[in-house]
Amino acid sequence: MGHSLKQLFSDFFSTIVFLAVYAVSGDVLVATGVAIAGAIAQFLVARLRNQKLEIMTLASVALVIVLGGATLLTRDPRFVLIKPSIAHFAIGFIMLKRGWMLRYMPQIVIDNVPHAITVAGYLWAALMFILGAGTIAVAMTGDIKLWAIYVSVVAVGAKIVAFLVQYAVIRILVHRKLRAQTAVA
Repeated sequence: MGHSLKQLFSDFFSTIVFLAVYAVSGDVLVATGVAIAGAIAQFLVARLRNQKLEIMTLASVALVIVLGGATLLTRDPRFVLIKPSIAHFAIGFIMLKRGWMLRYMPQIVIDNVPHAITVAGYLWAALMFILGAGTIAVAMTGDIKLWAIYVSVVAVGAKIVAFLVQYAVIRILVHRKLRAQTAVA
């Protein structure tokens, strides 16, 4: 789980920086500029450490630079506000690959309920599409405070709830299957 959280932090680093700077300064343009600088710094630090950057991290850096640049040029924050939706859609499309979650599961789960993991993977994809659409809807209002709440509370909260529900359901399914196997033997 630590690796997954680290990867999510890396993918959403610029959004986190944007939110933090905006919370302190209240200035969208300053927050955008710092987020762009943070994304570039993230890229340079990874290169200096000879770390391989995942496609989502590279896409995130590129989107911050392009959409952040558009925000700075037009002074319209909606460009940078839609950035997380693009990430959600990209992740959603990746999650449509059958069995993508299997590599994250312990062997006991893979051995006992692989079909449940496939279903969970598709449900995660649906959640990403819903969150992406919600991000766009909120971004189009131009209300940065509402957007900040949506991105930091609603989107993150939905993922935490989904993770906890998935954990509980998978755990119950594995235990049922193991009990049924024990009863037969």
